[in-house]
Amino acid sequence: MIIIPAVDIKDRKCVQLIQGDPKKKLVELEDPLKVAERWVDEGAEMIHVVDLDRAIYQRDTNVDIVKEIVSTLEVPVQVGGGIRSVEDGIDLIDAGAYRVILGTSAVKNPKIVEELSKEVGKKRVMVALDSKEGKVVIKGWKERTEYSPVDIGKILEKKGAGSILFTDVDVEGLLRGVKIETVKILVDELNIPVVASGGVSTYEDIIKLKDIGVEGIVIGSALYKNLLNLKKCIEISKGG
Repeated sequence: MIIIPAVDIKDRKCVQLIQGDPKKKLVELEDPLKVAERWVDEGAEMIHVVDLDRAIYQRDTNVDIVKEIVSTLEVPVQVGGGIRSVEDGIDLIDAGAYRVILGTSAVKNPKIVEELSKEVGKKRVMVALDSKEGKVVIKGWKERTEYSPVDIGKILEKKGAGSILFTDVDVEGLLRGVKIETVKILVDELNIPVVASGGVSTYEDIIKLKDIGVEGIVIGSALYKNLLNLKKCIEISKGG
């Protein structure tokens, strides 16, 4: 299992939001590249980058920073946020991203997953499934669908998704721990790797997620607020 520190970018700064609300910043740091490099220096084997301005406002103000991060770091970088077309995905892969994360665009139009995976290969296409009260939510968590994460996960797996990023919106950014049951259902029902995100705030959370077989864990707020030490998280993930 791999620990993946989150570098979320808004207004060209590294931020951590509470419940995805752009008005509620838990953390704000000046230089996203330096932040990412710090996590790599501390042992991170992969970095998770999200362009919040592109995701929320369809603004391309951070694209140069994202591309600088993926081309500079010597570890794989997965990139999400506002990737709405096959061309967007290819552009980021060409810039050096290890894999790109499709969210709303994939849920509303699964064909984009099929087309992108044909172009760049399945392992480079990750789909983000955000769940609130057991149903997938889209458009920055504002629109609720009637489908469970497993329902949509199975469809997108058939379309060519290489992995799933599962975020439990109910606990995201609140530092209250993870709800294992929902993640476990996804891991058990799908044949592609699942990376968990949202709510991880204790070493016990990491152990629980490792035990159910997730491929990785994206951790944000808990690292930035020093509730968790990255090196210790990595030790636990490796079985230490």
